[in-house]
Amino acid sequence: MTEKHPIGLSIRGGVKVYPGTRALKGVDFDLRMGAVNVLVGENGAGKSTLMKLIAGVEDMTEGTITMDGREMRFRTKADAVAAGIGIVFQELNLFPNLSVAENIFIGHETTRGGIDIDIEAHREATRQLMERLEQNIHPDTPLGNLRIGQQQIVEIAKALAQNARILILDEPTSALSAAEVEVLFRVIDELTAQGVGIVYISHRLEELIRVGDYITVLRDGVITGARSMEGVDIPWIVKAMIGSSSKEYGRSEVANFGPEIFRAEDITLPRAGGGFTVDHVSLSIRSGEIVGLYGLMGAGRSEFLECVMAQHPHSGGKFWVEGKPLTERDVPGRIARGIALIPEDRKRDGLIQIMSIRENLTLSSLPSFTKLFHLDLKKEAKTAVEFIKRLTIKVASPENPVSSLSGGNQQKVVIGKALMTGPKVLLMDEPSRGIDIGAKAEVFRTMRRLAAEGLGILFVTSDLDEVLALSDRIIVMAQGRVTGEFPSGTEAAKVISATTPNAQNSKDIAA
Repeated sequence: MTEKHPIGLSIRGGVKVYPGTRALKGVDFDLRMGAVNVLVGENGAGKSTLMKLIAGVEDMTEGTITMDGREMRFRTKADAVAAGIGIVFQELNLFPNLSVAENIFIGHETTRGGIDIDIEAHREATRQLMERLEQNIHPDTPLGNLRIGQQQIVEIAKALAQNARILILDEPTSALSAAEVEVLFRVIDELTAQGVGIVYISHRLEELIRVGDYITVLRDGVITGARSMEGVDIPWIVKAMIGSSSKEYGRSEVANFGPEIFRAEDITLPRAGGGFTVDHVSLSIRSGEIVGLYGLMGAGRSEFLECVMAQHPHSGGKFWVEGKPLTERDVPGRIARGIALIPEDRKRDGLIQIMSIRENLTLSSLPSFTKLFHLDLKKEAKTAVEFIKRLTIKVASPENPVSSLSGGNQQKVVIGKALMTGPKVLLMDEPSRGIDIGAKAEVFRTMRRLAAEGLGILFVTSDLDEVLALSDRIIVMAQGRVTGEFPSGTEAAKVISATTPNAQNSKDIAA
């Protein structure tokens, strides 16, 4: 096995120190070529930091990196690219105002005689990459017009365009549909067959077992397990990650639903060119109920939540909160009526990266900390600390910029910001995206506690296990329409069948 997959890169005694925290504590890591090297750990364990050292994004405080028997020092990303190392970041690093082709080739443009950029060569190469990734995305499409899952595909294409010998994939499937994940796995098989060494980071443990050849587990900056994937199962991974058995997040108490707290009737969102992105959707939520909205990417789930939050002025239909019509036409008005949204793309829509953790947490609820014309900074800081403890957000200080947190902890800041508004109805768009198993359990326990206090929760997910375990009721969407509604305890096959484009009407499916 080791001869088939020789070590292409090694780290010995890797240490990375940031102000206020020691992210890596003497890590020894071997990356094998022609294989998928799986890297797992809870949020803040040091996974992304370790990969940034390899990719030249961060400089190592102590330790050595060796490639092909030679000691290397990657002081910049360009150094790593020159050595044949590519990375797909968990947080997308793309330019929304540039085209797909321009994003893929930015920084390594093809030129004609060194005089000007060969735009047609970029277009043709982009077409081939999109064909390889089985995507119908035109090279000239502005990136900002794509949904986040499609943007993730472009990020992967950008790495493939550089013909890297070592490719790091940090949460590559977090925004992809099931069909797109299968395409990615086929590309990974193709690359490893060519001798490329893949580092694969994911919180979806079933994926890791399916795709991995070797596994390394990090916990609090220390490696707690490193071995071949032969014989590895989910309990072994979970124990190495968190030092205990799996954290369950299904309902343990008896459900106690109150009266209807939210209703949507005949919600429509016209699509450019005809038809509807949201096609006459109606649903309701009771007090204390968690409703899962399941479907594939492009089904209209996120757009429906955006309609609820008044983000599409040209949408149609009616809403009620606690039996009273929801007539407010803007986002602040909807928040004031008790609606809060946790968006799918936390980096773009949920956080202001240059502001502190405290400021991000309290941003949507500043009126509650205001006395006349002044902000009560002591009350604001105290409340922020309470929510940091409540959601177990790993921070060195609430005054640090929110960009200093790991992806999962940033997600918990977004959740905390929404909860601080005191909502009656909480809309959550892929709340577990980029969150590890421990953080996910904490978030879902919080959801259960809030539901027990009378909150109505509607959460969008493309994780079938998640929607089956957490939901009191499951609503399935496909092509903008509701195609199925099921109680908790439903078999997975029924839910999946309702996502097919030629599904029958919801009554037939439910029956």
